[in-house]
Amino acid sequence: MGRERKKGESGLATTYYSRSQAMRKLQISMPEFRRLCIFKGIYPQEPRHRRKVSKGSSVYKTYYYRKDIAWLAHEPLLQKGRDFKIFVKKLKRAFNDDDKVKIASLEEHRPLYTLDRMVKERYPTFVDALRDIDDVLTMVSLYSTLSSLKIKASVSQLCKRLLLEFMHYIIASKSLRKVFISIKGIYYQAEIQGQTITWLTPHQFPQRIPREVDFRIMNTFVEFYTTLLTFVNFRLFHSLNLRYPPQLEGYFSTELSLQLPSLLVNPNEVEYENDGDKGEYRELLESLSHSLVKIPETPTADTDDLIEEDIPTDLDPEEQARRDKAREEREKLDEFKTLFEGLKFFLSREVPKESLTFIIKCFGGSVSWDPSCGRGSTYPESDERITHEIVDRPSMNHSYLSRVYIQPQWVYDSINFRKLLPTDKYSPQTSLPPHLSPFTRDGEGDYIPPDKMMLAEDKTEEQEEEEEGEEEDEDLEEREEEEDLEEREDEGEGEEDEDVEALKPPSPKRRKLPIAPAMNLPVGSVVEGDGVSKEKDEETQRMEAEAKQEREERKLAVMMMTRTRRKLYDRIMEKRNKKSRRVRELKEKREEYNKEMKKQKSSTK
Repeated sequence: MGRERKKGESGLATTYYSRSQAMRKLQISMPEFRRLCIFKGIYPQEPRHRRKVSKGSSVYKTYYYRKDIAWLAHEPLLQKGRDFKIFVKKLKRAFNDDDKVKIASLEEHRPLYTLDRMVKERYPTFVDALRDIDDVLTMVSLYSTLSSLKIKASVSQLCKRLLLEFMHYIIASKSLRKVFISIKGIYYQAEIQGQTITWLTPHQFPQRIPREVDFRIMNTFVEFYTTLLTFVNFRLFHSLNLRYPPQLEGYFSTELSLQLPSLLVNPNEVEYENDGDKGEYRELLESLSHSLVKIPETPTADTDDLIEEDIPTDLDPEEQARRDKAREEREKLDEFKTLFEGLKFFLSREVPKESLTFIIKCFGGSVSWDPSCGRGSTYPESDERITHEIVDRPSMNHSYLSRVYIQPQWVYDSINFRKLLPTDKYSPQTSLPPHLSPFTRDGEGDYIPPDKMMLAEDKTEEQEEEEEGEEEDEDLEEREEEEDLEEREDEGEGEEDEDVEALKPPSPKRRKLPIAPAMNLPVGSVVEGDGVSKEKDEETQRMEAEAKQEREERKLAVMMMTRTRRKLYDRIMEKRNKKSRRVRELKEKREEYNKEMKKQKSSTK
């Protein structure tokens, strides 16, 4: 007879630890346990059967896997925490005894820790780190704008520096794809090494810090995120052969360049004459208007000596079509990356300088501003080469005829629609068109704003014109070939062709039938022969019969469903009806808005 198995000693009960059990196992407090779990990426689990795990108890508890807790028990950071506790006790005792020598000795041997090893454990490959960088950028951008009431000023400055470094990489690689301004902030989306990265940057306004937010947990996340983002920035900069930390071109080119090559200078290691020089360099780096220095490349073998692989010519039609499509998409993307190339922008004081500078530089444009708004301006407002001036004020003291005055939304909408939009709708003192989100996907039955439909129609018209032009070119080539063949033919061959053509039966000509107007037809009469009214009546009757039959078949199918399938079908239909109601409400709102706009225009006239 086998050994009796007791309840709670096998199965699900031995798979999980409650939070209190895990803390007793590791011999640490609640804040330390949370901090360690955040660093290691261990999160609570939801058991499938809570009663079995809790041994019949109905008290709600937070559970973790036993394997995760056993993994935490061997973490070297635990010992670092214990050493820090011992250090704090000794430091308190030294302060109470007023032993200055002991205090200085303890401060010299303060236990320190780094999170580099944990970053490498959680993200063994660089692509894994890029996939989780969305939340990192959003949190770092939030902390870069917070005041020093809840967080340390050094943490805010570190977050600001790391975010600026990442933005410099996006500008250098031209990886930005979409931008959207919302109430929460500005959404950016970029493509880096095949990974789509979306992050949110708050507006440059004073932030109201809520009291219910626990900043201790957020500070722990930010501590890990800053370490991860430092690794990512280092790898990204070296992928473009850029020096890290970033260095501006031509800044260290005076006396320092005689002692050390300017390409190898680290701005963090340079001894500035005063704090003003360091602050000036930091402001120039934050302006995003200057390019970065690249690492000098090592000499390699000549490319002429390299043997290129022969491109196969005997490909399947499907593979060839796929390659042609990929080539067209790549060409369109290359054209999109240089959307603002050759354009010079000037920013007025009231527009968001950092956001506009970032997105304009990402697409090859030049940007400047008034020197009173900050360092980094590259040309004055009086420069005649300026093509666009971005303003957001009702009136201006003076204007230049050689440039176009637009509102900031024109830049964002041009990026989202991937073309330079007309500027007449974005001129100052005009009501702007709606700022549409590029992240929404219009499905069947969704509401599509009229402005988006108009832009889509313009795009299709351009495509149709291109296709018509291509067809005309093909027809012209065919006609030229036919003319050449006719010239080469002999007269005898031409006569034979005429004889052959004479033997062919004549092509039947379409006979136009007289159709009586609808107003002169008596009620219930139809046109004899090939009458159009009779055909229309038969077509409508057939369509009505098919629709009626389809409704009856659907009703019968619903009646034959099981209860679970009928409930699922009802939920699907309810979702569709809710969607249609929402679309109808949006259309009604749009109609009311159009009526109000017409009234305003008529009143102004």
